[in-house]
Amino acid sequence: MAIYETEEEQLEALKRWWKENGTSTVVGVTLGIAIIIGWNYWQDHKKEQANQASALYDQLLKAAETDQKDSVDKLAKRLQEQYGNSNYAAYGGLFQAKFKVQQGDIPAAKEILKKIADGKDKELSHIAKIRLVKLMLASGEYEQGLQIINDVDQAEAAKFSDNYDELVGDLYVALDRLDEARTAYQKALKNGYQSPLLQLKIDDLTTPEKVEAKK
Repeated sequence: MAIYETEEEQLEALKRWWKENGTSTVVGVTLGIAIIIGWNYWQDHKKEQANQASALYDQLLKAAETDQKDSVDKLAKRLQEQYGNSNYAAYGGLFQAKFKVQQGDIPAAKEILKKIADGKDKELSHIAKIRLVKLMLASGEYEQGLQIINDVDQAEAAKFSDNYDELVGDLYVALDRLDEARTAYQKALKNGYQSPLLQLKIDDLTTPEKVEAKK
């Protein structure tokens, strides 16, 4: 009888607990299952998106290898439209900008590079900025190029600092500010920057003609 009473008490306790907590328990379990299913779906979706972007980027690479400029342009635009938040879109944009330069469309190339430079990927951002400043150097926008470099976070750009230093030197040479150009070149050289033309640029600034011209 004692055992029966104990089981009956346990059953009554279970009934009371279920009455008080049953609904919230069902909701919690259902919510947990929904979260798991939703997470798995999202992960599968991201994987599928990445695979599709990768396949499209491979097509772009093949088009670039065979110098199909129109195809590169179209594929780069598709990457941007369909997978704009992926690095594949940024890499495609770099190829697109290159082909725009080859076609003589410098303004379009600059706009593409500016967009990549403003992106979240820091490494790609610096690559785009360096290429953008080189275009500015070629088109006579010296002060604008210097401004872009001045706005760069130096601590964040340590990997590219020597590239920037050499570019600063090039821009100062174009502005005929030779002492500042020499300082920038020597800074890059001192930091161990391996550029085949860097020492030649420094030597060119210290030729007797240049020294005489400064007197």
